[in-house]
Amino acid sequence: MDSLIQISDLESIISEKVFIKIEKWNLYLGDAGLARQLAIECISNKDQGPFEASKVSLKAINVKVGDGVKRIPLINLITTSQIKELEEILEGFFEN
Repeated sequence: MDSLIQISDLESIISEKVFIKIEKWNLYLGDAGLARQLAIECISNKDQGPFEASKVSLKAINVKVGDGVKRIPLINLITTSQIKELEEILEGFFEN
């Protein structure tokens, strides 16, 4: 149960703070339905530390585009500042 609470807590933070950047449009991962998947990936990569865990997790998630035939790694849709934001979130989250 504790791990479910951790996933939900991290998902909530990611949902509100991390977004995909498309042109001038920001789509938050909670709205895109990607926050839980990213939270699970990050927690499963926790042993690598917050900085590496963020990058490995973002690379592991493939986002369906259009009718789902094409997939793009999430890391390719996130700005450098958003990667740093995720690293900071994980740094604080992993310390607790």
